[in-house]
Amino acid sequence: MNLSQRLAEERIVAIVRGRDAEAAFRAVLALWEEGIHLVEVSLTGADALRLIGRLAAERSGAAALGAGTVLSAQDAADVHTAGATFAVTPAIGPGTHAAIELGLPTLVGALTPTEVYAAHTAGATAVKLFPAAHGGGPGYLKALRDPFPTVPFVPVGGVDVEAARRYLELGALAVGVGSPLLAGAADGADLAELRDRARQFRAVAAEFPVQAGIAAAQGPAAHAAGRHGSEQSR
Repeated sequence: MNLSQRLAEERIVAIVRGRDAEAAFRAVLALWEEGIHLVEVSLTGADALRLIGRLAAERSGAAALGAGTVLSAQDAADVHTAGATFAVTPAIGPGTHAAIELGLPTLVGALTPTEVYAAHTAGATAVKLFPAAHGGGPGYLKALRDPFPTVPFVPVGGVDVEAARRYLELGALAVGVGSPLLAGAADGADLAELRDRARQFRAVAAEFPVQAGIAAAQGPAAHAAGRHGSEQSR
C-alpha cells in the first residue's frame, strides 16, 4: 500500500481505542462504511490484536487498517502477523525500526524539531505531530513547515473539525482524529452519531483536493502549484 498517496487522498485517519472490543469492531465497520477508510486501532484498547485480526478479515476495497501505539519490536511483529497494513508509533523507538524493516508504512510520532528530523530520517512515511494541540496547535505546524518543508506531517491530538480544516490549510498531509470523532463509540456509544461526525470530517477533507495533499508531502512550492492547478480547473 502506498500510504503517502492514501493520506493525500483521504486526509483523515480515525484513531480507535476502546474498552469494549465488540463495540470497537462495530465502530470501525461504521467508519469504513461512511468513507473514513484509514483507521488506526490502538494496541492500548481492549483485546487489540484479536480486534485487528477480525478487522483484517473484514477489510475490503479502499479500507486500510493501521495498528497504533506500536512501541516494541514484538508489537510490530504482532500487528504485522495480525494483518495491519500500516503502523503508527507515538515516538521513535524499537517498534518504529521493526515496523519499517517489516515493510509496514509507518507514521512516527514526534514533537520537537530534533524528533521530527529523527523520525523523518528513520524512514517514516509521515511524521505524526503529537500531541499537536498541546504542542502549539496549527501555529506550531506552520513554524515547523519552515525548516522542514519536505516533511509530510499528520497532526494528532485534540483535532476537532475546525482544527482539521486549519491544519490542512497550513499544509498537513492528513490529520489523525480520535475522541472528537469517536466520542465513546468504541465503548458502546451511539453509532448513528458516529456516522454523523464522520460525514462532518469527510466534508472538511473534501475541501482539499488530492493534488494539494500530494503537494503537502512534497513541500510548499508543489503545494502552491497544486492549489494553482485546482483554481484553474474551477
